[in-house]
Amino acid sequence: MSQVDLFNQTLTLQRFPPMPEETPLQAWDAADDYLLQQVGECDGPLLIFNDSFGALACALAQKRPWSVSDSFIAQQATRHNLRLNEIDEAQVTLLDSLSPLPNAPALALIKIPKQLALLEQQLRALRRVVTPQTRIIAGAKARDIHNSTLALFEKILGPPTTTLAWKKARLIHCAFSEPALAEAPETQSWKLDGTPWLIHNHANVFSRASLDIGARFFLQHLPEKVEGEMVDLGCGNGVIGLKLLEQNPLARVRFVDESYMAVASSRLNVETNLPDDLARCDFMVNNALTGVEPESFHAVLCNPPFHQQHAITDHIAWQMFQDARRCLKWGGELRIVGNRHLDYFRKLKKIFGNCTTVATNNKFVVLRAVKLRKSR
Repeated sequence: MSQVDLFNQTLTLQRFPPMPEETPLQAWDAADDYLLQQVGECDGPLLIFNDSFGALACALAQKRPWSVSDSFIAQQATRHNLRLNEIDEAQVTLLDSLSPLPNAPALALIKIPKQLALLEQQLRALRRVVTPQTRIIAGAKARDIHNSTLALFEKILGPPTTTLAWKKARLIHCAFSEPALAEAPETQSWKLDGTPWLIHNHANVFSRASLDIGARFFLQHLPEKVEGEMVDLGCGNGVIGLKLLEQNPLARVRFVDESYMAVASSRLNVETNLPDDLARCDFMVNNALTGVEPESFHAVLCNPPFHQQHAITDHIAWQMFQDARRCLKWGGELRIVGNRHLDYFRKLKKIFGNCTTVATNNKFVVLRAVKLRKSR
């Protein structure tokens, strides 16, 4: 936690979930400050996109903004930092990326996301509600604004202009000119090899264009004939959960992800590929298994991420592993896939007291840890 003067407002901002004190990561960047310098008067709805930890929402709360994000954690961070600064949470309206936007916004501030597909989806959603009078300003680290980024703005909204770099951040200004634009499908779809399934992916789903190689390896080593509750934790498009439904006909599967688009993709993929099994499914947008009852599940399956936005970090995996142990029944298992170099074996051994290798290849390892009672 630290205090920062975001354009002449001293705010206390904290990453969420709160990070260890020794971490160098912070809850805002120079692009936040640069964007705030451009706000000025705003006579109409104010939209904020991809505000990772609520820095913009806190600084602009008096303008009653709409904050749009695909991340449940980002929304929780915004609520957390509003409370931390004693700002009424009702001043900020939180929307997920699939919700309709308010019409005729006066200003749209966009933190450019890591996924270009998400930016395209958000610009297309913005195109449906903006007017030529809407000011559209996007910001990011200068190194993250590419020709492809500018091309998207020009294709969807109108010609962009860029600012000079300031503290290694750069802005894009864009005026809506309604260029001709072909319709685009809401999801990207592909056939899953070895199955009759067509996998649908919303814009912000990890590896939305094809099956990632870690998941491909994991699919070969999933538990079978489990009876009870199972979790596809960090479900993405739900491919792991689909296979669990197929291989465990007496089990119930919960799909959990912090991305609204991921959970929506998982639901869509069950509905279209295994509609008769939809009654055996639950879908949850959540920060790992926060708030889930202890000793609820027989098995947790996970392909943990090792980055948060552009930052490489292992704290997400740690939380997933710890939550899994808390929420597993005695004798229940956590099974994961990960890059060999990440040393998840040591982490699981520390948390569970045991870990075995299920399978390995030259890049990935599948590990299994069981929740055991401590021997006396």
